[in-house]
Amino acid sequence: MFQLTFLGTGATVPSARRGLSALLVEHESDRFLVDCGEGTLRQIRRGGVGVRRLDRILLTHGHLDHILGLASLVGTLDLWDQADRLTLYGSEEALHIARVLLDQVVWPDDHPGLDVTYAALKPGRFCETGGVVVTAFPVRHHETQSFGFRFEETEHRPLDGDRLDALGVPEGRERHELAHAGAVTLADGRTVRREDALGPAERGTSLAVVGDCGDADALVESVRGVDLLVIEATYRTADEATARSRSHLTVADACRLAQAAGVGRLVLTHQSDRYDPAEVEAEARAHFEPVMVAKDFDRVEVRPAGARR
Repeated sequence: MFQLTFLGTGATVPSARRGLSALLVEHESDRFLVDCGEGTLRQIRRGGVGVRRLDRILLTHGHLDHILGLASLVGTLDLWDQADRLTLYGSEEALHIARVLLDQVVWPDDHPGLDVTYAALKPGRFCETGGVVVTAFPVRHHETQSFGFRFEETEHRPLDGDRLDALGVPEGRERHELAHAGAVTLADGRTVRREDALGPAERGTSLAVVGDCGDADALVESVRGVDLLVIEATYRTADEATARSRSHLTVADACRLAQAAGVGRLVLTHQSDRYDPAEVEAEARAHFEPVMVAKDFDRVEVRPAGARR
């Protein structure tokens, strides 16, 4: 299961209702921040999610509304000794801007105590940790070097209730011990190993996150079958001409992508403040269900299809 916290859902400039792009993705003890727009540190503190264990930041691209918050966030991580190391993932273009911001603005005269690694991305798998695999895929937006991100839990084999019953493992302490210790000795002296009671392999939960984008059709295979797709929808469909000229998506674009790729749920973000969110959501529901328009500080759980709540 993934836990998402939307820290900034606005487009281009912050508004009274929305901060700029920032999404916290959590899986057990692992945390990933996708983009870090202006004011992200304040949003983190206001949202109560804290900065501990925040050691991976993924940049979709180098436009300032997605990256400017690095100065205050990373500078504060260093000032407060909240992390020993930090890895910034992004295109060479985005990382160049991040280096200028951190090395020349935040730390122009001294070396930080924080060990910062700049990891340039190419399409493909780039991070594996705690049962999660993260893959980067190219996204078209103006002339930028942009990436989207797909998070997938690795396959796992849970304990099978019928096998446990057949092996005589009672519910309660014995099953808990078997699941966590790998073996349990029953009252009759038999030892049951975890592998003796495993069911068939089950796929893990999957999630895709796309920042600014001018071509949804190119993303169908990259996001195919995910349980949840988070993607920009800066413009309503009536303003399609403006969306095309600015290399952004309309509500209908995002919904058509979700339908074509067979995703489970859709969350729209990067919202222009010119629109009523309720009207945007109503328009989206005419094209795809289930869908929601994210607001700052919304929290969303991502579970496999059939296990959503």
